[in-house]
Amino acid sequence: MIVTFKRTVLLTSFGLFTALLLVSSALAQGNIAKYPYLPSGYSSVKVFDRSGRFVGRILPEKRYWVSIDHIPAFLQKAVVAVEDARFFEHGGIDIRGIARALVKDVVKGKLVEGGSTITQQLIKNRYLSGEKTIERKLEEARMAMEYEKIYTKKQILEMYFNEIYYGNGAWGIAQAARVYFDKTPDQLTDAECALLAGVPKNPGRYNPLGKAVDVSRRRDVVLARMLDLKMISARQKQKLRTRPITTVQRSQAPYYLAHIRNELVERFGPQIIERGGLEVTAAMDLNLQKLAEKTLKEGVKRISPELQGALVSLDPATGDVLAAVGGVDFTKSPYDRAFLARRQPGSAIKPLIYAAALEMGITAGSVWDDTPVAYDRGYNQTWKPLNYGKERYGQLSLRRALAYSNNIIAVKLLDTIGVPYFVDFAHKAGLPLRPNNDLSLALGTEDVTLRDLVRAYTPLANGGLRSEPRTIVRIYDRNRRAWTENAPSVAPALSPAAAFVTTRMLRDVMVYGTAKSLKSFSQKRPSAGKTGTTDDYRDAWFIGYTPQVLTGIWVGYDKPRPGGRGFTGGAVAAPIWQRFMGPALASKPVADFPKPDTVVSVSIDPATGYLATPDCPEKRDEFYVEGTQPTEYCPKHGGDRLNQVPPVLSLPKEEAPQSE
Repeated sequence: MIVTFKRTVLLTSFGLFTALLLVSSALAQGNIAKYPYLPSGYSSVKVFDRSGRFVGRILPEKRYWVSIDHIPAFLQKAVVAVEDARFFEHGGIDIRGIARALVKDVVKGKLVEGGSTITQQLIKNRYLSGEKTIERKLEEARMAMEYEKIYTKKQILEMYFNEIYYGNGAWGIAQAARVYFDKTPDQLTDAECALLAGVPKNPGRYNPLGKAVDVSRRRDVVLARMLDLKMISARQKQKLRTRPITTVQRSQAPYYLAHIRNELVERFGPQIIERGGLEVTAAMDLNLQKLAEKTLKEGVKRISPELQGALVSLDPATGDVLAAVGGVDFTKSPYDRAFLARRQPGSAIKPLIYAAALEMGITAGSVWDDTPVAYDRGYNQTWKPLNYGKERYGQLSLRRALAYSNNIIAVKLLDTIGVPYFVDFAHKAGLPLRPNNDLSLALGTEDVTLRDLVRAYTPLANGGLRSEPRTIVRIYDRNRRAWTENAPSVAPALSPAAAFVTTRMLRDVMVYGTAKSLKSFSQKRPSAGKTGTTDDYRDAWFIGYTPQVLTGIWVGYDKPRPGGRGFTGGAVAAPIWQRFMGPALASKPVADFPKPDTVVSVSIDPATGYLATPDCPEKRDEFYVEGTQPTEYCPKHGGDRLNQVPPVLSLPKEEAPQSE
């Protein structure tokens, strides 16, 4: 019953194939190309890092067809020699080859070798599966004989070269020549042709990027067969065996390259990749890129093999993206989580709210109460934000509220400055937000990309200037012999004074706040940063910076789900940030954030926010935007008698703020 069914399927398939041949016969004397013909003079888009080191190539996605006249004669001979020596004599099947294969099959006790001709291989690639059964081989043989009646040998050979698989995603000789040698087929040398002729036997093993011993051994088989058939001389064989062959370097930094590809298409249209001929200088530092890929992958997998992550690191002065990693494994998941994925930033958005408040005259030393407040949401509904862990601190200076990532005070602060004002402020800083947000925005409830969030921190690290992330520095068009420069884009976003004071506040985050595990790092290098954790532990962030490098980390699941208690920015993302930033800054001098002339420092009582008196039990030097510093002494500790004396401004202290 099964045999009858198989025969019926074969006859049906053969009938359909015969109908197809009747249509194809009309084209047999004309164009047989299934794809556009390969343009002449094509060369790939090459990408180099900021120091001129080769990063990789960006290749066209389209398949192209190459006519037999543009396929080297040596390659044609080599393929015929090793795959089907009687190709020009048989009518689609080779009886001698089949007999030889049957003997081997009997010896092995199974279908090992099929004695397939080039025509049969073409048929299998075009129409059939790779299943090794007698029925499939019979069908293949019948189709091959019909094919030989319709197409010439040159046409069959041309179709074969354009449809056979050469490994590493290269279908057809046009892609193979490009992938392995960055050439068009007619530019291939005889030695390169000998190498490619051996690939179809086992593309995964014998492609030019495979193990050298396997590739060279297969090449030797091709040359030996050509010698046996008197296609080459013994001297030619020896010469070709010893001639060195250089394949194209493997591409690196796949996520970064994919982003450059998207940027080129966005700026110049999709045809730019197909046209090729570009040399792109990226803003990337290849050493930092490799470090970022390794650090992110190891850090994320240490927590859970199912987690994903992203990293963006840039020079805050220019916006140059030194490293960008959109996931832990590009081959398994090429989706770019650094530039494209949108997730809730949690408390990582709070520094921008504080900076906006400083611009309005609110100070870091001002004291706020974190008693919960219920907000009317309309429709008889209220919203009562609570702190992470539902703890209460009571009276807190804004400095400490930011260090502890106090939710209640952040909401109250946003309520004070107004959501519309903050949305406009965030937009100037580089973080686009919806205008119809509510106070929950203070807790980072609107989805953002890691790239945009990192961009919004550049004014804090760069004296108030926003730097647009730049991945392409310049482009050289080899066809037109012309350069295109992509200058840095830097624009004012907030005052230098507000940027400096916010940064000084964020230093406390790494001393006694939510990222206190980075205290040792911050003591060695002046740095600032902020954690971010969504209230259901779905996303963990850390955005941190020194004057030279700004780096953001995101960790979470692609399909959002809670990571469990303890899945916080401080516990998950901050350690990855430290493991990257340590080596990234190793060759750079230790530098502090310069204090603008518009910032003053006075000694205050942090419990009250007033100028400190000799009787205040705790004192600290606090930074203020000039004109916003307190002018009255602490009334709780004898300030009334001192308020008649003008305050004395003190010089800023270089040491870190006092710990809690």
